[in-house]
Amino acid sequence: MSLIWSYLKKYPKWLILDLLGALLFIVVNLGLPTILARMIDQGITKGRVDLVYFWTGMMFVVVFLGILGRLLIVYASGKLTTTMIKDMRNDMYAKLQAYSHAEYEQIGVSSLVTRMTSDAYVLMQFAEQSLRIGVITPLMLLSSIAMVLLTSPSLAWILAVSLPFLIWAVWYVAAKTAPLSEQQQGILDKINQYARESLTGLRVIRAFAREEFQEERFDQANDAYRDTASRVFKLTALTEVFFVQIIIAMIIAIFWFALAPLRDGGLQIGDLVAFVEYAFHAMLSFLLFANLFTMYPKMAVSSHRIQEVLDMPISITLNEDGITETATRGYLEFDNVTFAYPGETESPVLHDISFKTEPGQTIAFIGSTGSGKSSLVNLIPRFYDVTLGRILVDGVDVRHYNLKALRAKIGFVPQKALLFTGTIAENLKYGKDNASHQDLDEATDVAQASEFIASREDGYATHLAEGGSNLSGGQKQRLSIARAVVKKPDIYIFDDSFSALDYKTDAELRRRLKEVTQDATVLIIAQRVGTIMDADQIIVLDKGKIVGRGKHDELMQTNEIYREIAHSQLNNQSLTEE
Repeated sequence: MSLIWSYLKKYPKWLILDLLGALLFIVVNLGLPTILARMIDQGITKGRVDLVYFWTGMMFVVVFLGILGRLLIVYASGKLTTTMIKDMRNDMYAKLQAYSHAEYEQIGVSSLVTRMTSDAYVLMQFAEQSLRIGVITPLMLLSSIAMVLLTSPSLAWILAVSLPFLIWAVWYVAAKTAPLSEQQQGILDKINQYARESLTGLRVIRAFAREEFQEERFDQANDAYRDTASRVFKLTALTEVFFVQIIIAMIIAIFWFALAPLRDGGLQIGDLVAFVEYAFHAMLSFLLFANLFTMYPKMAVSSHRIQEVLDMPISITLNEDGITETATRGYLEFDNVTFAYPGETESPVLHDISFKTEPGQTIAFIGSTGSGKSSLVNLIPRFYDVTLGRILVDGVDVRHYNLKALRAKIGFVPQKALLFTGTIAENLKYGKDNASHQDLDEATDVAQASEFIASREDGYATHLAEGGSNLSGGQKQRLSIARAVVKKPDIYIFDDSFSALDYKTDAELRRRLKEVTQDATVLIIAQRVGTIMDADQIIVLDKGKIVGRGKHDELMQTNEIYREIAHSQLNNQSLTEE
């Protein structure tokens, strides 16, 4: 509840309006029985038509106030809850932007999506009910009890006897639903994960004819969610039935024990009618509040999950006061770098990595799968931090930079070409908003993408589907490379970014790339020897260690691992010629 209140209290005028609406609503619900009692006792039973008309007019006034109060509650609560959930999701999204890879791995992407959608919606529902029912019912309950005592203290014990049964039922349901709600949200995470995997991996699933397996796995999770939700609904439904029976029993008891006071003249008919209404409103208020209370366990689970996202310690901070400018550009040095992923410090994936590069140089990394190539380049933009040693960019430890300033120096093209929904131009300008049309032309020409863009009817305005799914793998890679070239960074990182290109396109792209990176350092990770043969320095990695470095010809003579990789791809004659 503290999480919800931290957002609601930002808007005090809407809270005051909501409270005012609640007070007007209470005046109506308690005023009408009082007016009805006066109408019966003073007007109807005594034949005073003038008083009947008077109290009828008062009823219209009270009803008007009730309508006004109801409108105020609906408007204020709607305004508060929608604004609250907007602010909450904005804060969550902003926090997610600050997460490093370690935080994403700790919670999981599917769970984060569920927390921003389903869990946030649960909080919005609870907040909306709290602002409407949660404000009205406690005030109504206390006011109704006060009116019961004022109207007929001798019958008030009936209400006192009924309330403990309701309190026990509420406590019982809350205790039973709390663990079920937590289990329910956990299963929802799994459903979201399976749905996401099925949609993103649709081609693989169909290629292996595993549709039935995926359906069965999803169905099991869906059945588990249904069973858990069913248990929660049954508990709340039984509680409601129990409450209604208690209210009916209470009303019967009131009429039974009111017979003697009515006969003796100690209680008038109008007061009895009002008493029943007051008691009914007291019990109904408790019933509505109990329904809100049964929602609390699920809300508490969702609130905890959202709070976990907002309170997650950030391992790599923005470092607002860090260095933003340097005297040099394009220099990179690894100084005895050792790296282990968070939680796996006993098993480093990189050991004592050291090398230097200067502007205009192309450094290539090659090695078997799992040798640490991608882990190495992920340390430069601080997707992770080194465990030991340091990485210097332009003579400054990357940890001393303002994070945005550091990443502004880097053009990163990941293994999997990722494009965003929008136009080709919007994707190309992702790293440089003010890029001119000429900048786009130059970058796409370098990346060998200009031809296929020109073949599209809308050119740069061509709309890309989610993830660029309406492009081929090679087209997506070329656009990703062009996006980095548009940025004109000091350091280019190509993490196996040429794998979907044919050899001719690969060679031409690297030749053109050389022309525009004379003042920058280029790092290339590749599985194909042909892609890195012209690099100024090739670093061979094996099990996280540097086991060889030099140019292609030198490594062919001195490094067995490199030679084995090369021979597995090219024959000796083609290697000699190239």
